[in-house]
Amino acid sequence: MELEFYKYQGTGNDFVMIDNRSLSFPKDNKKIINQLCDRRFGVGADGLILLENSDTSDFKMVYFNADGALGSMCGNGGRCTVAFAKMLGVIENKTTFDAADGLHNASIKEGIVSLQMGDISLFTHFEGYSFLDTGSPHHVQFCEDVALVNVKEEGAAIRYGELYLNEGSNINFVTQTGDAHFRVRTYERGVEDETLACGTGVTAVALVAHSLEKTTSNSIDLQVEGGLLNVSFIVEDDSYTNVFLTGPAVNSFKGTITY
Repeated sequence: MELEFYKYQGTGNDFVMIDNRSLSFPKDNKKIINQLCDRRFGVGADGLILLENSDTSDFKMVYFNADGALGSMCGNGGRCTVAFAKMLGVIENKTTFDAADGLHNASIKEGIVSLQMGDISLFTHFEGYSFLDTGSPHHVQFCEDVALVNVKEEGAAIRYGELYLNEGSNINFVTQTGDAHFRVRTYERGVEDETLACGTGVTAVALVAHSLEKTTSNSIDLQVEGGLLNVSFIVEDDSYTNVFLTGPAVNSFKGTITY
């Protein structure tokens, strides 16, 4: 069967995007999804995203990890889906859409997408690391020089270690490089490798950094391997509200593939 797809990337976090408003894509077939995301035998991507109709919002985003499993919220994937929806004519410059963790507001202007994430009030700080859920679970660990970290090896060891025996976690390694600037590298579950960016990951890093008083700014720049992202927020009674993830979302190419 021939499939039309689009390839989008947000700071190097790349996705196979499919217009599934007809509900024709076999989304219960993990093997096909995994094959499409394979970088040698398929299109190649960190995940696959279906854009579908929604009864409660402008559209629905259905995200799958590269291994074919249904995923939790993906921040960069959400930003790319907004850009995809605009390209399809589903939206104009503002939208509300449905994702795995509920409704999200977003806007797009000149290829820059600003996506509202969920409010956060629960942090768990331990000796040497923090944990929180920003739509996906994230382990945040500060280090002296993130450039020297073997992210795949060390990330996998934590992801499959005693801390996260049940469902696992994404693992973020962070170095502070300025008053409101951090460099982040992320090991993503489902991809089981380092990705060039992770939207829910940099959101987690920004909020943890502020919570630990590493910065007093409510607008934080995060350098990832694929570019620069920004996370802004408002602090109210120890809760983080109006959390926005902002950065570019780019249509790389369009194609067809037989599966």
